[in-house]
Amino acid sequence: MSSILKMWGKLSLVKQIVIGLIVGILLAVTIPEAAEPLSILGTLFVGALKAIAPVLVLFLVMSAIVQHKRGSQTNMKSIILLYLLGTFLAGVTAVFVSFIFPVSLTLTEGAEDMTAPGGVAEVLESLLLNIVDNPFNAVADANYIGILAWAVLLGLVLKNAADSTKGVIADFSEAVSKIVDWIIRFAPLGIMGLVIESVTSTGIEGLLSYGKLLAVLIGCMVLVALVVNPVIVFLLMRKNPYPLVFKCLKESGITAFFTRSSAANIPVNMRVCEDLGLNKDSYSVSIPLGATINMTGAAVTITVLTLAAVNTLGIAVDIPTAIILSVVAALSACGASGVAGGSLLLIPLACSLFGIPGDVAMQVVGVGFIIGVLQDSFETALNSSTDVLFTAAGEFREWKKEGKAIKINNEVA
Repeated sequence: MSSILKMWGKLSLVKQIVIGLIVGILLAVTIPEAAEPLSILGTLFVGALKAIAPVLVLFLVMSAIVQHKRGSQTNMKSIILLYLLGTFLAGVTAVFVSFIFPVSLTLTEGAEDMTAPGGVAEVLESLLLNIVDNPFNAVADANYIGILAWAVLLGLVLKNAADSTKGVIADFSEAVSKIVDWIIRFAPLGIMGLVIESVTSTGIEGLLSYGKLLAVLIGCMVLVALVVNPVIVFLLMRKNPYPLVFKCLKESGITAFFTRSSAANIPVNMRVCEDLGLNKDSYSVSIPLGATINMTGAAVTITVLTLAAVNTLGIAVDIPTAIILSVVAALSACGASGVAGGSLLLIPLACSLFGIPGDVAMQVVGVGFIIGVLQDSFETALNSSTDVLFTAAGEFREWKKEGKAIKINNEVA
């Protein structure tokens, strides 16, 4: 047994997760009833990540600002611009794919009792209100915009504090980071539990009738992940972007796919950034911020499902109008953190651009919930892995200017 544990310890975390994934599938397919109790491992793993993430963000950001030396580079402006550009281009990509492969829907009931935002202004108002949320509520409710606002304010105020106070904050930051490491070590078991839960509780029969819609949605997200994002990164770094792209997809995207929570994936992304050797002052802010405003996958979902509703109702739409939809989708997606239900509840807002009634739009939301098992998994994987990708690309650009070697997987890129 000790030799097996030693061999297990020598494997990389990604290989361990892949093994957990395979074991979970085998158990769920061969002995579903016996395996079902093991799904609690997934629930515990996601719960632990969600619990630690708000505390991690609060102390990491506060510590980074307190310890920040005047004049040192953080690259936050370029990273935020990358977030906004990536989200907009994801929407544009979804427009062109939807025009090439138009999809119609079989509308369904079941989402009419939910409340969607009435407009972009309402979404942005909710976002602003989250900024001034009570700090204890922000941490308890995982309101990352509020957590970031309070962490920045406290960090700025404590920059002039005694060195002993700064040391305590740094110690808390290190302690929380250590707890995150302990939690992530259980990722293989957590992923195994999540796979068992997914396979045993969700059949694929209901998804088959929406095969074309899923193909367009997932195809758009794959296109963004493997073509659009790499082009952006290449233009920024002038180097082959794929080693970085694949590392982000492998080490961030896989866990995000199964946890289906950008908040739960924040500690994972922090770990990937640390592994890449990035500046902690930058990624301790950009990663939680990205989990809130970098919504490339959400922009794809909103655009594709809205245009599918347009096709179903026979509404004629030209490409310029659809591009305007991309802008609305990008703005809405950036503010989606304050809206219960995420990207799906922003579909009625986008549908209103084409005069689609609210009751019909909520039926489209119902379709979204039916395919949500796969849609949300792919969306979260794209959103979360792109947070790391753009954070790294923004910093690597500065490294290139300084003549500093860029190493990915211990190889010079």
